[in-house]
Amino acid sequence: MKLLIVEDDLAISYTIARVMRDEGYEVIACHNGEEGLHHALYGEFDLIILDIMLPKVDGFLFIQEARGAGVDTPILCLTAKDGLKDRVKGLTIGADDYVVKPFEIPELVVRVKVLLRRYGKVNQEERISFGPITIQVRTRLVTVKGEELILTEKEYELLEYLLMNKEQIVTKDQIYNRIWGLDSEAGIGIVELYVHYLRKKLSPWQADQLIQTVRGLGYRLKV
Repeated sequence: MKLLIVEDDLAISYTIARVMRDEGYEVIACHNGEEGLHHALYGEFDLIILDIMLPKVDGFLFIQEARGAGVDTPILCLTAKDGLKDRVKGLTIGADDYVVKPFEIPELVVRVKVLLRRYGKVNQEERISFGPITIQVRTRLVTVKGEELILTEKEYELLEYLLMNKEQIVTKDQIYNRIWGLDSEAGIGIVELYVHYLRKKLSPWQADQLIQTVRGLGYRLKV
């Protein structure tokens, strides 16, 4: 899944981009409406997170130009404009949802997922596959070459996170923060331990070789 973030506040843009990448999305971020509109018109995205108060091309004009050009990508407006009139205008001219600043990150993540699901951008079965490995997200069923693989909760979360970021490097810190959280009493070494556990369980199918160690950085799921 590929997201376009158009937000001129660099701190907010960075935070949203980091969180969405941690959720497994590919992200392109830009900081003015003109650049963002160019990406929307000529790129391929599954969802756009759009600030309304932007330099060069504001969010309302962005929406009108994009919709006028036939871009049907879902647009989630993110703005400090909290008046009912502004919200109605945004939705009327083609936005799909509206979140008012200040906002909570978990709410934003949920709204993104709901929009993707609503517009059929997410596989209805929510299946993630790579090589011989397949995960049914709703049921947490994992199969390797058609055979069920039994995992603990943390092993499953680790495998799911690697599959969501397949062929991309994820650092130990990213894995630790995503699966154990900043409040965990476990040290960062727990990541290496669980990678070892996961490789061992995948080894009967030689699928352990898919988890590559990138020295000094982290891990990558790659053939």
